[in-house]
Amino acid sequence: MTLQPLDDEIIQRLMDVGSDCEFDAGQVMIHLGEPGSGLFLITHGTVLVRAPEGESELGPGEVVGELSLLTPDGVRSAQVLAKTAVRAVAVDRVTLEREGLIR
Repeated sequence: MTLQPLDDEIIQRLMDVGSDCEFDAGQVMIHLGEPGSGLFLITHGTVLVRAPEGESELGPGEVVGELSLLTPDGVRSAQVLAKTAVRAVAVDRVTLEREGLIR
């Protein structure tokens, strides 16, 4: 299974088919080791990604949670926390497959 590169058209498609959600600063968005069922496109704010390889910050226009959709075991490989208040678009696996965004 592969994820299409995120150009402006794909970002717009994710926004069109996904569900808006909000997270407070400090709130866990993704728990390490849990089954993954979709991804989040960050539209506002900053998230902190804590993976075994290290930490990174991501912001608007970036995606978290996609790796669990691309691995055979389908589990989350990192914890993701809202560093600031975050608005995101959640898109589940079924929708991604239906829209041809993952194969």
